[in-house]
Amino acid sequence: MPEPTQVRSMFSRIAGSYDLLNRSLSMGIDQRWRRRAALLAEPVAGRDVVDVCCGTGDLAALFAERGARVVGVDFTPEMLERAVPKGRKAGRAVFVHGDALRLPLPDASADVATVAFGIRNVADRVEGLREMKRVLRPGGKLIVLEFTQPPGRVFGGLYRFYFTQVLPKLGGVVSGDSDAYSYLPRTVLAWPDPAAFQREFEDVGLEDCGYELLTRGIACLHFGRVPERT
Repeated sequence: MPEPTQVRSMFSRIAGSYDLLNRSLSMGIDQRWRRRAALLAEPVAGRDVVDVCCGTGDLAALFAERGARVVGVDFTPEMLERAVPKGRKAGRAVFVHGDALRLPLPDASADVATVAFGIRNVADRVEGLREMKRVLRPGGKLIVLEFTQPPGRVFGGLYRFYFTQVLPKLGGVVSGDSDAYSYLPRTVLAWPDPAAFQREFEDVGLEDCGYELLTRGIACLHFGRVPERT
């Protein structure tokens, strides 16, 4: 499991170059993935959305632009400093300092909970899923966008070479922190396959669970719903 203090320190160091590197290293595809996550959550206008591990606020801002009331939560102050201007521009988004395992929100207070590329960094991901479920109202949606390992010998092999050999070096040069961009492939390669992660959604009591592979399996959108009360 990731060590929270080390993870927080790492993200505080790379916060200044985080957006630039995301766009450059993914060739802008990361924003397309976020837009797909926002679309999957629709309708969100006039509804309450919590974006966990919100980072610099890209996904939270997308929801705010669509008329949602958004709370972004992250445990790295330096990331939140960069999120606030995006929320101000989009409107209806606030950002608070908090831990994904102890969200500063009451039970059943949100209609949608999301996390984009952050659940890997939570010390206990199953408890993180339970905590997001706690803050969702009956019928609420949980959506997780995360990297995965693409299948196929040729494409998968090329991707792994880029991800483990090229990306850490480029990220290290631009950010000045090679450790942070070595951490990324290590955690992705240790990540469960989509079917196994879907079972964890089901294990915490979510229903209508499924997943959608994106860009030939480089990333995956997972989704589930809190059961309605009977």
